[in-house]
Amino acid sequence: MARDEGAIWFKVEGRELRITHPEKLYFSKQARVTKLQLVEYYARVAAGALNGIAGRPIVLKRFVDGAEAAPFYQKRAPESRPPWIRSVTLAFPSGKTAEEVVIDDVAGLLWIVNLGCLELHPHPIRAADLDHPDELRIDLDPNPGVPWQDVVRVALEVNALLDELGLVGFPKTSGSRGIHINVRIAPRWTFSELRNAALALARTIERRVPKLATSQWFKDKRHGVFLDYNQNAKDRTTCSAYSVRPLPDARVSAPLTWDEVPDCDPADFTLFTVPKRFVERGDPNAPMDAHVGRLDGLLELAARDARSGVPDAPWPGQFRAAAPSARARAKRRPTALLVIAKSADRDAALAGLQRWLKRYATAAAYLKLEDILVDSMRGRSSTWTRVRVNLQHVPEELRPKQERADPDQEPA
Repeated sequence: MARDEGAIWFKVEGRELRITHPEKLYFSKQARVTKLQLVEYYARVAAGALNGIAGRPIVLKRFVDGAEAAPFYQKRAPESRPPWIRSVTLAFPSGKTAEEVVIDDVAGLLWIVNLGCLELHPHPIRAADLDHPDELRIDLDPNPGVPWQDVVRVALEVNALLDELGLVGFPKTSGSRGIHINVRIAPRWTFSELRNAALALARTIERRVPKLATSQWFKDKRHGVFLDYNQNAKDRTTCSAYSVRPLPDARVSAPLTWDEVPDCDPADFTLFTVPKRFVERGDPNAPMDAHVGRLDGLLELAARDARSGVPDAPWPGQFRAAAPSARARAKRRPTALLVIAKSADRDAALAGLQRWLKRYATAAAYLKLEDILVDSMRGRSSTWTRVRVNLQHVPEELRPKQERADPDQEPA
């Protein structure tokens, strides 16, 4: 290690690495952590951190003014970067593309930390195959006031379901109030299939522990612990293992064994405590690549929901922005859209859908998940829900005619 005009030079695995402003405080309100301490932390847990990010495109979430100031996301790789930092070009749901950084080694990890990346945000894909994710990410996000033990109980229920389906989940604290569970899968399914699998898992857990868990996307409909299925949509990332979170105590997203989950306290895992734990106990996530699973079971649950008339759930905002117009959809394929229900009460509109599916059970058997469209509409002074059904997969002789919507309550 050598100093140079306020910077420090490290030699890491044969590479020269310059750490700028090493004495800059990144945490100051409770814990006091300098940039150099942050770099040293990641150097000490590098083997574990690289298990989560190596070989993956990564979004740079940069806290250039420290953990107590607002960060910004940088998807595009910095133009000024070492020649040994590689990149790949990703396509986003909007249709745009960007060249993103891929981290392969300790030097690359410390290089992005020097850019102010407290948290590590890899995509669930490998650089060698950008179209087929190899990780199912289960994000348990408690609503305000939900006790930690409820999060734990939902996590254990998720683990039981995964076990039934022959999948192995690897839990970690989120570094905040939740728990993340990652599952290694074979890279053979698309992002849409991955999200469908995550949604089916969320809805199954919701049915098993309805007082504790929810799959409702809209915050005003949620209770208990939200299973954020949309973290598996394309272009979404979550912080990976060993990420330092911007909480006053410099808390860390810490991998756990399932035996530890019932009695763990997220506050025990910080930048100061995790390196010692890593030395003494190793990385609980290390065996993940040895447990590659399949999504067949979850996709069968998704298909069962579709056959029962359960509609798709809302997508993240960037998918709404990128969705093709009605005119473009009409040009792409013939449609036969029926308006089934309109109401300010979302539950009432979905109940109307269930009545229609029961009344026209023969036609409903031909519907696919994407044929049921649930839209949030905006009137002049309020929002309302519209439910439509696309009969494109229903034989023409079996297609019901348009009837008056039930309910038919379109607010002004």
